[in-house]
Amino acid sequence: MFSGRTGESIDTIYWIEGEYIQEALKEVSYFMRDWRNSQVKAIDARTVDIMTAAHSLMEVNEPYLLLSGYRSPATNAMLRSRSRGVAKNSLHMKGQAADLRLNSRSVGQMAKAAANCSAGGVGSYYGSDFVHMDCGPVRTWKG
Repeated sequence: MFSGRTGESIDTIYWIEGEYIQEALKEVSYFMRDWRNSQVKAIDARTVDIMTAAHSLMEVNEPYLLLSGYRSPATNAMLRSRSRGVAKNSLHMKGQAADLRLNSRSVGQMAKAAANCSAGGVGSYYGSDFVHMDCGPVRTWKG
């Protein structure tokens, strides 16, 4: 379901018959670690659910390219110093957000699919060609 900046990829079943598979969620959390310093934080399964549901709605076989999952406070501060678009209390630091790209779908298509899940925040970043998905309050924005 994901490929990453480090060249890694992951395609794992994390939920079966109404139950999360904890080992699979650990794999997802490791994959979505802060790639700048390898710090790992448990990724909120609700975020994975939103990403999975949006992916399914788009009917694609291509895995997401994960640009950013968990961000340590140090990484978030560094990114914030370089860009006004990085939130001081980003949900990335709580393991509740992901920035994603698909080559076969536009930012608009991805954002629409994620927003149709009515389950969290969806940010459309057309200039940088990615969509932010999180399990926070339902809201949308353009960055």
